[in-house]
Amino acid sequence: MITTLKDFQRPFFIGIAGTGMSAIAQYLKGIGMEVSGSDRYFNKGEAGEIRQKLSEDGILCFPQDGTGINEMTDLVVVSTAVEDTVPEVQKAKALNIPIIKRSELLALITASKKTIAVGGTSGKSTTSAMLFDILEHAGLEPSIISGAGLVSLIHQGKIGNAKVGKGEWLVIEADESDGSIVQYHADIGLLLNVDKDHKEIDVLMDIFKTFQQNSHRFIVNRSHPLAAELSTNAAGDFAFADENNLGLSAGYIGSGFQQNGLSISFAINDIPFTMKTVGKHNMENALAAATVAAMIGVPLEISSRSIATYEGIYRRHQVIGTKNGVTLIDDYAHNPVKCAASIAACQPIAQKLVAWFQPHGYVPTKFLRDDFCKEISSVMREGDEIWMSEIFYAGGTTTKDISANDLVNDLKEKGHAAFFVENRNEIVENMRPHFTNNTVLLLMGARDPSLEKFAEQVWEKL
Repeated sequence: MITTLKDFQRPFFIGIAGTGMSAIAQYLKGIGMEVSGSDRYFNKGEAGEIRQKLSEDGILCFPQDGTGINEMTDLVVVSTAVEDTVPEVQKAKALNIPIIKRSELLALITASKKTIAVGGTSGKSTTSAMLFDILEHAGLEPSIISGAGLVSLIHQGKIGNAKVGKGEWLVIEADESDGSIVQYHADIGLLLNVDKDHKEIDVLMDIFKTFQQNSHRFIVNRSHPLAAELSTNAAGDFAFADENNLGLSAGYIGSGFQQNGLSISFAINDIPFTMKTVGKHNMENALAAATVAAMIGVPLEISSRSIATYEGIYRRHQVIGTKNGVTLIDDYAHNPVKCAASIAACQPIAQKLVAWFQPHGYVPTKFLRDDFCKEISSVMREGDEIWMSEIFYAGGTTTKDISANDLVNDLKEKGHAAFFVENRNEIVENMRPHFTNNTVLLLMGARDPSLEKFAEQVWEKL
């Protein structure tokens, strides 16, 4: 039975190319384990540089055909997306090798470190990255297990979503989408927000309530009403000042937000902050990170210096460049609130915004259909456009009973300029007559490992 990290030494990851799985695989390799794994994208040759970078890190990579597992394998790790029909699962069962879920393994890792668990339906990856950078800047040598690659780590030739530091603190993303967040017993739990995403609000509130109860110390965003309901100590919470919540009693207040092109500025408790990124939501993320850092003794002045040099994370408002009057930005936004926030963040950059979105998963798209229409409608300016291509299908068993064109038609009925191009490889040709010499083209989508390459292809065609 696997109860601690000492109970195994040679883990095998099924689906190791996924961001969550590859992060834990790299972390275990970093603490001295013999790590291997497989992925169906290896079979198709669609894993990009992930396989190469895992191999360079000393992690053995195999096609998803069962060949990577043998009698020496002492643990098999699966994600919620891995089905029992996968050859590695069948072989592990035949060899009586223990099988655990990724979230269970992450819970074992958090039990071995002083852990800061970052929760919420939006902003987890960005806040985790900012907090990691602040703690590094403060000399605390933290570790991180993230859902996205930090540009600062990518520049070191890594995938960028994990690092083992010498210090006592570990920063992790705590995922609510599969309920796994309830397994973590963090020294500090952070709740950024609560919005409908994967689950209904009442279900999410129950999950986050357990997250709160399992955290030794708990910090919430008091500007978000649902998150504020779970506050345990207002003086340790954060909020941003505007006309609706100037009276909030949070200990850390963000104010004076301004965006100038591709940079933002604001203050936290009157300490000035500047960042090379866009959007008010990133002020909230930085405010959250600085608040947690302050809880463990890092002054706001140090957080400010760190945030000023923050390089961002992979596919979070990643500026590809400007060509022929069009600024191309690639973003991971995928739920209604995130898409709306991403659109709003990019609007100050140019007079016209053309947004493209590839929904992922037929079940979540159907579940969130009305919310997509509501949230995107709330931010669209006159002259802005929203384009969509067909829903990304990752495989497995599902009912394809909705199309991205249904969302487009919903937005058309609201009076917005909305367009459907089923094959995303045809979007630039279709969009070209709609571009002006002052346009921002925003690409949005998640889960699809080929989206990075797609952004490169769009850039080449502009």
